Amino acid sequence: MSTAKSAKAQTNAVTINVLGREFRVAAPDGEERHLLASVDLVNRKMKEIRDTGKVVGNERIAIMAALNLAHEQLQSPAQSATAVTKTTNIAIDEAYVKSKISAFEATLEKAISEQEKLF
Repeated sequence: MSTAKSAKAQTNAVTINVLGREFRVAAPDGEERHLLASVDLVNRKMKEIRDTGKVVGNERIAIMAALNLAHEQLQSPAQSATAVTKTTNIAIDEAYVKSKISAFEATLEKAISEQEKLF
């Protein structure tokens, strides 16, 4: 069996909803629950920011949520990991989280720069 085929067989497409928008994302086999817990955390943070009324636009809300979550993680990694573990029963790999946040920020920056060209 080829590597590409075996990698494809080990991921599942999961539909997620963030601020009322649906996305389909790939999740490694057996990691769907962790993905959904992450989506819930991000969605709650984004709604919290949106509901303040101080930040307008989903992209900006997403950036603020990412920055707030990263700040919370970096301020108290042990406390943050314990809180997430209690609610989702998972362990936090700090390097993995930081790499995902960096990738997320890069994607958001690209989306925002493309949006700014429209105005």
